[in-house]
Amino acid sequence: MTTTSTPPRRRLSMRRREAIACYIFMAPAILGLLLFAIGPMIASLLLSFTEYDMLSAPQWVGLANFQALIGDELFHKSLRVTAVYSLVTVPTILVISFILANLLNQKIRGISFFRSVYYLPTVISGVAVAMLWRWMFNGEYGLVNTLLDKIGIDGPNWFQDESWALPALIVTSLWTFGSTTLIYLAGLQGVPNEIYEAAQVDGASRLRQHLHITMPMVSNVTFFNLVMGVIGSLQVFAEPFVLTGGGPNNSTLLLPLYLYRNAFEYLKMGYASAIAWASFLIVLALTLLVFKSLPYWVHLEGSTEERNR
Repeated sequence: MTTTSTPPRRRLSMRRREAIACYIFMAPAILGLLLFAIGPMIASLLLSFTEYDMLSAPQWVGLANFQALIGDELFHKSLRVTAVYSLVTVPTILVISFILANLLNQKIRGISFFRSVYYLPTVISGVAVAMLWRWMFNGEYGLVNTLLDKIGIDGPNWFQDESWALPALIVTSLWTFGSTTLIYLAGLQGVPNEIYEAAQVDGASRLRQHLHITMPMVSNVTFFNLVMGVIGSLQVFAEPFVLTGGGPNNSTLLLPLYLYRNAFEYLKMGYASAIAWASFLIVLALTLLVFKSLPYWVHLEGSTEERNR
């Protein structure tokens, strides 16, 4: 009598072949991660303890770059500008995106067209968008001042005015709500209709449905968008670089722009690396803070039962 079962040795060989194939497919991603992410991070960390101008060999200075940051008034100003920029743009984009996602979640004719229109700004280059806004906020012939002039208001020279440059820059950044809206829309479409139908039977108004059903059910989406928004707002570079260059009088000097100046204008690569790591620690602290607040306002499946045990 013959048997058709596979010998153990052959099964092990097949597993080994599968493992080798797995490593081969993973290799490009792992190499890319090592070469373009982890490698530069390690190099940046080492350079942050040196004085390096890219023309001569790095000189080890220990913690001198980080100590210099403590007394650097321009660094402090860039932190304040970045904080104001983030505190305004992140919540505003969340609110706009949530409202738009609710509107785009309606079952009306041609809704796919409107969804594409609102997502379109996201696929446009940041530099192209910045050039467009520079024309719109031009003090002499810009569209914004032309419209203000129609209602009798003499608009400022936005990007040349120290008082108005940062508000104008913030407005240009609100343009990038497309991806956040899309994520909200996906979250809204995952809310079961049965919950809304039960609420309607109980006589709940649309406002109460939004407050007690929609917002809690998409709170995990809000959490994700908040984390990504905080990280993204601390990495904005293209718009301030193209529109203002950090001016006037450093009123729009965001942290990434100050890092760029030190690295590629002043050739202080070691100091710029120290700024990069200070920025990384700030992003890490804010992200951990947001994660710490997660149990207090994010509705997670099964969390209620666990708390009641």
